[in-house]
Amino acid sequence: IMSLLQQLRDESDFDQLPHNIPISATIADIEEKKGFIDYFMFVIEVKTKGGSKYLIYRRYREFFNLHQVLEFRYSPENPDKRGPNTCILPSLPGKVFMGNKREIAESRIPELNTYMKRLLGLPTWLLLDEAIRMFFYQTDLDSQQQPRALRRLRPPTRKVKTVKPKMELFSAPRAEAIFDFRGNGKAELKLKKGEVIFLLQRVNADWLEGTVNNQTGIFPLSFVKIIKPLPESDSEGEGGGPTYSCLRCFLLTPSGVNTRDVCVQEDLTIQPTYKDLLSRMRNVFQMDNIAINYRDHEGDLIRILDDDDVQLMIRQSRDQQGKVKRPVNQFQWELHVTLASDLSVYNVEA
Repeated sequence: IMSLLQQLRDESDFDQLPHNIPISATIADIEEKKGFIDYFMFVIEVKTKGGSKYLIYRRYREFFNLHQVLEFRYSPENPDKRGPNTCILPSLPGKVFMGNKREIAESRIPELNTYMKRLLGLPTWLLLDEAIRMFFYQTDLDSQQQPRALRRLRPPTRKVKTVKPKMELFSAPRAEAIFDFRGNGKAELKLKKGEVIFLLQRVNADWLEGTVNNQTGIFPLSFVKIIKPLPESDSEGEGGGPTYSCLRCFLLTPSGVNTRDVCVQEDLTIQPTYKDLLSRMRNVFQMDNIAINYRDHEGDLIRILDDDDVQLMIRQSRDQQGKVKRPVNQFQWELHVTLASDLSVYNVEA
């Protein structure tokens, strides 16, 4: 009898919910976003109690932030929780700092689908929480996005082609290997003479990034013959400047200095966030426990800890502008990456 009364109560509570409350959410696809840091968005189809459906675009960090808020407010394990109600929350897949971003995003899809299903199946009072409602709310930015394949919403019997149409491949920037090249490490491609490499971006004056045989990596320009070059300028822009910007960064370790030129699809005036810079450097150098720094006008290394430090670094580099000659597409500021535990690199003398 008690279970029947509880069921009737639950049904009554659900009937009283507003029609715009989300009742189900499914990931339709992932989409890569290019910027100072390349990342993937989950394209989510949301269905509401009133029968409407729409698409929202969310990063993993937004799932993570939502879960932290809900744990703070409702987890029975949190002694500082806000409010009298507690609830056992579904588990969220953890953060991953290393590895191929597309593969990480793909692997998270079933876990995040399960998370959203269980989240929207929690007691009805929790569905009224503003953090949940805002997460599943379709913002103006969401509605302005142009969805692409939405491949996971297709019927399961329909085959999805993963190979680009032949005409699209032949129109893509590409090069032919004129010598064999044995790459050193995972970052560099292995090339055989005669292979066609599809070009992704220019790393610096001597190296390119491309893909061949389902492998992506960098290779020297001198080993290939360009068939169709990468675009030199932005066809939509009036200035005709470079389509990429270059960031010079250094990895400082006890064994020496490793210098990298990192290409990003952002304007030179961009002010990235501290989190994006740290994440990008972790990916570039394939190291997790690192710190990012800049050199001040006296040449001392200054550790960056937040967005204010990033702003200070950019402001100081503008003050020094003109004293150091750089390519037109290179950021005025440079990053110096160190091991987080290595404090010997700092000038601590009074």
